[in-house]
Amino acid sequence: MTSKELSLQYAQNFVDFVNESPTPYHAVNSVKESLKNAGFEELVERNNWRGRIQKNGKYYVTRNGSSIIAFTVGGKYKNGNGIAIVGAHTDSPCLRIKPISKKTSEGFITVGVEQYGGLIAHTWFDRDLSIAGRVYVDEDGKYVPKLLKINKPLLRIPTLAIHLNREVNTKFEFNKETKLVPIAGQVALESCADDPELKMSPEQFESVQNVISRHNQSLIELIAKELGVKPQQIEDFELLLYDHQKSEIGGLNDEFIFSARLDNLTSCFAATESLIESADDLANQKGIQLISLFDHEEIGSRSSHGADSSFLPDVLSRLTRIDFEGNVDVDFFHEVISKSFLLSSDQAHGVHPNYGEAYESQNRPQINLGPVIKINANQRYATNSPGVVLLKKVAEKAKVPLQLFVVRNDSPCGSTIGPLLSSKLGIRTLDLGNPQLSMHSIRETGGAYDIIKLNDLFKSFFENYIDLESKILCDHL
Repeated sequence: MTSKELSLQYAQNFVDFVNESPTPYHAVNSVKESLKNAGFEELVERNNWRGRIQKNGKYYVTRNGSSIIAFTVGGKYKNGNGIAIVGAHTDSPCLRIKPISKKTSEGFITVGVEQYGGLIAHTWFDRDLSIAGRVYVDEDGKYVPKLLKINKPLLRIPTLAIHLNREVNTKFEFNKETKLVPIAGQVALESCADDPELKMSPEQFESVQNVISRHNQSLIELIAKELGVKPQQIEDFELLLYDHQKSEIGGLNDEFIFSARLDNLTSCFAATESLIESADDLANQKGIQLISLFDHEEIGSRSSHGADSSFLPDVLSRLTRIDFEGNVDVDFFHEVISKSFLLSSDQAHGVHPNYGEAYESQNRPQINLGPVIKINANQRYATNSPGVVLLKKVAEKAKVPLQLFVVRNDSPCGSTIGPLLSSKLGIRTLDLGNPQLSMHSIRETGGAYDIIKLNDLFKSFFENYIDLESKILCDHL
């Protein structure tokens, strides 16, 4: 296989991953499936881990079904050795169905939605939208979460015709509460069901409490049919809208990925694949290799399972209390953290051909030219010079090109989980990510040849970190 063919194979695998992962719940499920197929063992937070974790072991643990941590323990690991961590996030800006979404307008069935994160709202107009998420179902008194992904265009947010809005091409302004509302059907057809056994009478529908009375009848019945349950079994759900158009490889030379959720499923995919691949030589590794993929980064990470939660500290605390030389209670937490390093991986801004003036004159990352080290003097990114030295050495071993990015002084700067975890744990951190265009749009553009580069960089980080970190001095002057 040529290098181009290999690159495109990684890109296609990523495209398949995105298409299977319209929500954080699906993304974590996709990661779990890859890990299980690679021989990783599931851990449960509510269980005692004593005696479960061994050298040469591969493990993962989830929280809320939307965040996941996975790690491998090298065969030559010694108590107190460092941990090589890649952090990313599973969520993307989107529209989520409101707790009470039942609406009608001008004879249309409409669905109330809430904006999640900093999405580019106008890109959601005139798109084929569908619904996915997590649904809780009553199974004989046991309340079970089920993943829902309706593979059919269900909704659309229509724009107003130019004949009725002559300024639409010069000024497209709209109220996000009243105009960013998808249509899902017509009221006149609400009572016409093809399945008489599934259809509920108005009296039956109204008598069912909680979630069913808060949403349109047709929506509840469609969800129930998709899951193979009765509407009365649905207790509650967390559902979001997603772009039904599939992620694709495109461009004259197959150089682009046109897709939703590049930010930040790109990092989730590369982190997972590189952790699996690096485990091929697990017996000779001296460290612990770990990925932490969090929900809720787009809204500040403050939740029970976001990067600002106890999830990663709890897992690290458990790992550093294991005596890998025996089975005695010990605590190597502070020693291990001081020897560890976090790569905070989130997508970066590639230079835009039509808006070049928006970028700093000397820092203009190009799509398909490799991962981008993100730097900000005000610590919106956690990168510093020792981290740059480390990543350069890691990249040299993998022959992966690197780029640099800093925002203009007259431009605001986004942030990531990097500064948050760096200050929370006291762990050395560097921010990086693959370059892309149209960040936070419903359709983003990335580089098809950048997927394998990020994968190879992470793999080199996992395999070489322990040997490299002791050679890069910081507090030893």
